[in-house]
Amino acid sequence: MAERGQATVELVAALPALLLAGLVALQLLAAGYAMTLADGAAEAGALALASGGSVRDAAREALPGWARDDLAVAVERGTVSVRLRPPSAIPALSKQLTISSSASARPAK
Repeated sequence: MAERGQATVELVAALPALLLAGLVALQLLAAGYAMTLADGAAEAGALALASGGSVRDAAREALPGWARDDLAVAVERGTVSVRLRPPSAIPALSKQLTISSSASARPAK
């Protein structure tokens, strides 16, 4: 009879670990998605650089609305570099997981 509440106690004890594992998994998915978005934005910026367009505008337009505020674009010698912060429930963690990507282009002659 002493074991009647054991399953409930074990569930309550394991719940924080399960929630933490879920949060970590979601954060890894968000970082992976941000990496894909950063690659696309860098490529869009490089294509704009090659065609004489606005690099920053092209990179921003390649992103969904939520990601545009967390974007930094730099151009140096034909290379477009993009930094993007993934979404996170913990802002300090988001800064640590900043994604960088770059793409190169030569202007069309």
